[in-house]
Amino acid sequence: MSTVQFDADLIRRYDTAGPRYTSYPTAVAFGAFTEDEYKAHAYLSNEDPIPLPLSLYFHIPFCDTVCFYCACNKIVTKDRSKSEIYLQYLFREIEMQAKLYDRDRMVEQLHWGGGTPTFLNHEEMRALMAKIRQHFSLYDTDEGDYSIEIDPRSVTPETIGVLREIGFNRFSLGVQDVDKRVQIAVNRVQPIEQTLAVIEACRAYGAKSISVDLIYGLPFQTAESFRQTLDTMIELAPDRISVFNYAHMPNLFKPQRRINDADLPSAETKLQIMQLAVEHLTAAGYEYIGMDHFAKPDDELAIAQRQGTLHRNFQGYTTHADCDLVAMGVSSISSVAECYSQNAKTLEEYYVAIDAGHLPVIKGITLDDDDVLRREIIQQLACHFRLDFSPIARAYKVEFEAYFERELTLLQPMAADDLLVFTEAGFEVTPRGRFLIRNICMVFDVSLRKNGVQQRFSRVI
Repeated sequence: MSTVQFDADLIRRYDTAGPRYTSYPTAVAFGAFTEDEYKAHAYLSNEDPIPLPLSLYFHIPFCDTVCFYCACNKIVTKDRSKSEIYLQYLFREIEMQAKLYDRDRMVEQLHWGGGTPTFLNHEEMRALMAKIRQHFSLYDTDEGDYSIEIDPRSVTPETIGVLREIGFNRFSLGVQDVDKRVQIAVNRVQPIEQTLAVIEACRAYGAKSISVDLIYGLPFQTAESFRQTLDTMIELAPDRISVFNYAHMPNLFKPQRRINDADLPSAETKLQIMQLAVEHLTAAGYEYIGMDHFAKPDDELAIAQRQGTLHRNFQGYTTHADCDLVAMGVSSISSVAECYSQNAKTLEEYYVAIDAGHLPVIKGITLDDDDVLRREIIQQLACHFRLDFSPIARAYKVEFEAYFERELTLLQPMAADDLLVFTEAGFEVTPRGRFLIRNICMVFDVSLRKNGVQQRFSRVI
């Protein structure tokens, strides 16, 4: 499953803007959606004969310093009192959300993201997890998939001990690049010694998984400089490595205006870096999971892909397909009983809603039958690089070839380019096409047929 073949000419031809498909429909399709609509879906999710387990996400928006490349919803501040106030409101949202879900629904997956979740001090970390345990059913063992994003500059080995103590067993470290010149250009100076100390602490405290995030396309990066970053990561040997494409969109993300366009690598250099990353990581034994993710063969993501149980959601690739995702905190997005809903994006809006006794839902979408069908197809493609028509036709009661006549026609040129191969069962994505899986998914995305939507996405490569 992990075989991937790099074809530079093909990638150049198909390099366009498109979604990363952490959801379908994507967030740009969200519209008017009320708290009452969300609650109705939450109550509905309890009514299944065997209700789904829960996945909980908590957004901690604060950062001590700004990384110029960042496109996340964050608040840059040195004022540590802001997190104390924020947690008071987050606790109240936790109480309101918990009332909507039956207590016997176990939390199989939990994630703190940001911003910088490790902006919280140890006391605040303990208090937040205690509040979650008070209102939701968490495992007391390492059975759950409980993860947190870490800025290695913001923690000590003692912090890792605290995080293990309160229940975290998976740690995701932001690294981006080890080259000092690149780090200075993006305002994230992070000596490798800091990263190494955190990884060693994670291992010493028995972490189940360690992942590292890298970014290519940053100022002053070259294929040779990024080779050093890859060599360093391979030596550190995390379980998973993500290599994200930097999307330079200064018109949308203000911090990116502090990056000099002239310092960015050319499209050709980016292509060289990407090819290097693929060849280097796979040669080192990592399997290509999909899009920008690599994992060791014994990692749960690689195993789930081989077993056909891999899933993709707002946290990326995951082994937890059958969960309702309840997201809390500013700007967070939930996925519950065939609806998506997003919280207020600013602290002011978030606080006003909580003070009024309301969940801070500002927009979302209820999925219709066509959305659910297309979401399943995009899931199958993004996670498993193949699509069998008959199971889809039976499950959703459609005549596949007739329903998707337009899409099958659009796939023909991709088949001619050897991105995919039609079979008796359906079609399979070739090793040459796996890097362009987003393009193949886009064929089934109805929303992309509307003018102007693509300009809101990053480029595929």
